Amino acid sequence: MNEDWEERTAAAWAGFEDYAEEQAADFRAVIDALVAELPADSPLGPFEQACAWDSTGHSDRAVPLYREALSRGLSGYKGRRAKIQLSSSLRNVGQADEGVKLLTPELVAPSDELDDAVRATLALCLADLGREREGLALVIGALAPHLPRYQRSMANYARLLVEPGESAD
Repeated sequence: MNEDWEERTAAAWAGFEDYAEEQAADFRAVIDALVAELPADSPLGPFEQACAWDSTGHSDRAVPLYREALSRGLSGYKGRRAKIQLSSSLRNVGQADEGVKLLTPELVAPSDELDDAVRATLALCLADLGREREGLALVIGALAPHLPRYQRSMANYARLLVEPGESAD
């Protein structure tokens, strides 16, 4: 993989919205052609293919590809994206419990711009498992720092959703 490949892949994704729903296979073919340029054991190949299947409405086809990318050692930012997207896809195919197991450790991972996506996706998985209060606590906790006011109160309310019995202020 090189910078040119990354740029062409980014350009393909930037043009994703130009494909109509009935052209989903055409978009996946563009991604497959880019993946064909990678070494056979590259974790980027199954990751990009998983993203393409997922983005065109096929979570079931994306799940094994995300797993393959992670098992091949996809790490860092794209590895974290793969975990988020895999968890979302697992939820979509009725396996939210696996999504919770995959994302829970990400709550204590080094912080980055994906933190809120981790919490939002985990909240959806929790809601599917009947654990809405935990999910809501994650979402309110993620939202609190972005508010112009009430940050402390909202953070406390989020905590109290899962630790009832204390005062919020």
